[in-house]
Amino acid sequence: MTTIIKPSITEPQTRRLPMGRIFKHLYVQVIVAIILGIAFGHFYPTLGEQMKPLGDTFIKLIKMLIAPIIFCTVVSGIASMQSLKRIGRVGFKSLLYFEVLTSLALVVGLIGVNLMKPGVGMHIDPASLDVHAIDAFTKAAHDQSVVGFLTHIVPNTVLGAFAEGDILQVLFISILFAFALQMLGAAGKPLLAIIDLVAQAFFRMVKIVMYVSPLGAFGGMAFTIGKYGVGSLGAYANLLLCYYVIAFFFVFVVLNLVAKIAGFSLWSFLKYIKDELFLVLGTSSSESALPRLMSKLEKLGCEKSVVGLVVPSGYCFNLDGSCINMTVLAIFIAQALDINLGLGQQITLLLILLLTSKGAASVTGGAFITLAATLGSLDVIPAAGLVLVLGIYRFISEGGALINVIGNGVATLFVAKWEGALNLDTLAAELKSGSVGEPQGAVSKETV
Repeated sequence: MTTIIKPSITEPQTRRLPMGRIFKHLYVQVIVAIILGIAFGHFYPTLGEQMKPLGDTFIKLIKMLIAPIIFCTVVSGIASMQSLKRIGRVGFKSLLYFEVLTSLALVVGLIGVNLMKPGVGMHIDPASLDVHAIDAFTKAAHDQSVVGFLTHIVPNTVLGAFAEGDILQVLFISILFAFALQMLGAAGKPLLAIIDLVAQAFFRMVKIVMYVSPLGAFGGMAFTIGKYGVGSLGAYANLLLCYYVIAFFFVFVVLNLVAKIAGFSLWSFLKYIKDELFLVLGTSSSESALPRLMSKLEKLGCEKSVVGLVVPSGYCFNLDGSCINMTVLAIFIAQALDINLGLGQQITLLLILLLTSKGAASVTGGAFITLAATLGSLDVIPAAGLVLVLGIYRFISEGGALINVIGNGVATLFVAKWEGALNLDTLAAELKSGSVGEPQGAVSKETV
């Protein structure tokens, strides 16, 4: 009897299937888009600059959704809390954490740039600087002050805050509305249910927008490389090396220590949110990751009420990356202009930045404008020195945006653990599984 052996068709399928599934994941698509954007901007710089609308449009799509998402999540989170005392406790713990970590970020940046001295030896004459190159930033900086920041919190109209997409103003309105809704008691429950449903609809809109995120990453990276060129990195190699060494130290030492105290692995968390990190890398905007970050933190076991309160407020008051940016750039400019800052002057700079950095989220390009305002108020380092870092700032701001996202994710988990609002079993299981949400084309109620 002859045995006929049929050729197996499962082996080729098993070889092709993983590759097909890999390319369905958002982070893979974004990585490919970033690589293509770098190559396109390098070989076709003029066309690369013209790709800017792709990145800008994607960021506008995300910003369009951020205000209603923040409103819905903050209102739902606060109004669903049974105790006003607990709301105050979570808010106090969040602000205390933010203040400590942003102070540490400023100190780490200050110590690092003084040790590595990236600007020493440049010997640039301040009189040779083109002050007109930063006119737009210095003009905006005139409005940046402590009093201006406090008065800016309150919008002219309720709808105006949503129209402008100002996170701080939307957060203020959301907190007021949430308290008012809670005061209604049982009568406000139907409205709260509607707000929860509206939030789900907006998160579905985020899922739809994410389909074009690779185009946004491609456009943003092509523009950056096309306009500033890879060659510009070499001219400022010392500054970039200094900045990213400090950034890595802050993330893998300071934030890693915070993560250990909270009882989770920072590295596992970074792998869990890699979709969002690559998205931020491609668009140079931490806001592009905000909606998905909130969704993933809930999936990790954080109570919805804590996520809804900590993440939006963190995007206003916990900008660790922006704080590092400002200290490193300020001291670099002083070193490049041969301005010798004493210990007292540097401490004064740090204290002023500790206050002014809280307003960095209230304007576009906030860290750069806030730094301009700070230098203008000191009269020690000329604000015109910002011209020296104008061309390289885009590459530095990407690092700052990444740290801001990581920092706010860690902050939420830490505050949730501190408050007893974190399911440690869920956290461990999710991080162990390495889940990063479902492939780009999948539909899920849990993941955006």
